[in-house]
Amino acid sequence: MSKRINVALIGNPNTGKTSVFNLLTGLNQKTGNYPGITVEKKEGICNLPKGTKAHIIDLPGTYSLNASSLDENLVIELLLNKNDKDYPDLAVVIADVENLKRNLLLFTQIKDLGIPSLLVINMSDRMLRKGISIDVEKMEEALQTKIALISTRKNEGIDNLKSLIANHRQLSPSSCLDFTQIDPSYFDSLQQTFPNQSVYKLWLVITQDVNFANINRNTITQSQSTHTRSASFLKRLQQRETIKRYQFINQVLKLSYNINLEEATDFRARLDRVLTHKFWGYVIFFVILLTIFQAIFDWSSYPMDAIDSAFVSLSESAKTHLPSWFVPRLIAEGIIPGIGGVVIFIPQIAILFVFISLLEESGYMSRVVFMMDRVLRRYGLSGKSVVPLISGTACAIPAIMATRNIENWKERLITILVTPFTTCSARLPVYLILIALVVPDTRFLGANLQGLVLMGLYLLGFVMAIGAAQVMNKLLILPHPNTFVVEMPNYRLPLLRNVLITVYDKTKSFVLEAGKIILAISVLLWVMASNGPGDNFKNAEKIVADNTELTGEALEQKVLAHKLENSYLGLVGKAIEPSIRPLGYDWKIGIAIVSSFAAREVFVGTLATIYNVGSDEEDTIKNRMAAEVKPNGQPMFDLPTGMSLMIFYAFAMQCMSTLAIVRKETNSWKWPTVQLVSMTAIAYLAAFVTYRILLYF
Repeated sequence: MSKRINVALIGNPNTGKTSVFNLLTGLNQKTGNYPGITVEKKEGICNLPKGTKAHIIDLPGTYSLNASSLDENLVIELLLNKNDKDYPDLAVVIADVENLKRNLLLFTQIKDLGIPSLLVINMSDRMLRKGISIDVEKMEEALQTKIALISTRKNEGIDNLKSLIANHRQLSPSSCLDFTQIDPSYFDSLQQTFPNQSVYKLWLVITQDVNFANINRNTITQSQSTHTRSASFLKRLQQRETIKRYQFINQVLKLSYNINLEEATDFRARLDRVLTHKFWGYVIFFVILLTIFQAIFDWSSYPMDAIDSAFVSLSESAKTHLPSWFVPRLIAEGIIPGIGGVVIFIPQIAILFVFISLLEESGYMSRVVFMMDRVLRRYGLSGKSVVPLISGTACAIPAIMATRNIENWKERLITILVTPFTTCSARLPVYLILIALVVPDTRFLGANLQGLVLMGLYLLGFVMAIGAAQVMNKLLILPHPNTFVVEMPNYRLPLLRNVLITVYDKTKSFVLEAGKIILAISVLLWVMASNGPGDNFKNAEKIVADNTELTGEALEQKVLAHKLENSYLGLVGKAIEPSIRPLGYDWKIGIAIVSSFAAREVFVGTLATIYNVGSDEEDTIKNRMAAEVKPNGQPMFDLPTGMSLMIFYAFAMQCMSTLAIVRKETNSWKWPTVQLVSMTAIAYLAAFVTYRILLYF
């Protein structure tokens, strides 16, 4: 049986930590959330020399162990809790060759915890171009560790890194400096009171709001007179600690690290002046967004159509060849379409994350965040919210998944909750059929009126998202800082390996996690639509045949419509009719609204069945819907009803897949429930007001 060790990858953001993780683990990875928290946890297996296997844990990026965010808290919790199953046997600290001074602060802190630590200096291929030279032996001696120079871009030094990990027992766990010299009396008193604990661990307990296993924080705080001091005292002591560490780091770098500035280039500065320009920066970003949007909308249409056709054919084939009893019908009409409803989103998710990965890998995403933050900050959003909001016009699912780039939980949560207000492609079939029914095909100010209404619906969604964000920013009281810090990494060519792994990981995560919920609800809706109580459902064929002279396909469609009306789903429509009648809707529209919870575009198909349409061609559906009348003889789909429906779908959360992904991203049913209830209430009120106003015109 091979030995297995826990290895924690730790480092500042933008040091190439993810690239190291991908090189060590390949596709032997799995992704999940930390228990009870929405921060993503990545882990994988790496085969090492001497038959050893390393369980690699990719921890969230952190600048130090002086925690100021949830990500940093998670790092500290793991490093201080020896009872955690993932407690590292080895800490591999990833550093950037151009930012060693800042990176080494974290390394010295980890060394003080007594964890064997290995320093990995990434991007070593840039040393010659940047005029950097490192005396590895002198730096190893000063830091009391081993150093691996690697280049993830050129796949250099990885074998040496694996060898050092396999021989981790040879690394010294001792500190490389004595931080207690900043106040010897205070730390001596602390050590005497808790002789069995690491003094640096105790120091972190006192100064950080972190929970971990063997130390009861209350035990420490009970003796405030001798062991804890005022917040101002602790803050000053932390500052002195940081100063002392940087003094030590400066001495180390003076002996072992040299930069020849004459050989360095200023290409980054020149490019930044263009890409973050107050005018041209936004123009360039708009062009990039337009490209992304077109790609998601156009490129995905072909594979999505192919997937849709394949699952329709598979479903029809199953109906033809399988017996007609319950389980085969469930497979043919419930499970197969349900799986298709999951798989059909894969092209959009994959294309979106290809672009996001390219922007992140290149270093451009940080520039976008910097520019947009000053615009969106006033609404309670972050600069990082701009990509989800824009990509939501294609599909809210990959857009919400893209919010993972937002570190601040409050800003990320607000972005998740408001993104579904932006008009997605699923709303388009609903808008097109209703606009064709109720909006005249005329010109207004030289433009097609129907086109203007469609554009207005898109703009309405974006304005509503911004407005909702501003309201939630006032209502949500969350203990997270409202500061904005973004690092401008160096520009670099994206690594194809990292892009492909990211796309694969995000796609798999959606299919396996959100897909289960989507499939379950799809099956439930099918069961409700395929079954009903009483003789009206069971004897539908006889009842319809006795009351009509129709034959062939027309008779089959009439029977299908009768069954749907008397199914459990139809009874739901009848039950909600009193509540939707003030909006101008009848029970048939009610059924379509309930059915479209699976996906908004289901609205059109459901009405096609209800209205006895043998084809789902748009013109056929439109003509049949246009012929539908109210009890008073007026058209069912007049201007008030049609506009009311469009406003309802503009604001309502009629998409179970979006709710499923919100549940996954927030790790709770609380927020999707809040989202469903609030958006439905807003949609109902807006639709009611729209209907009542238009009745008077």
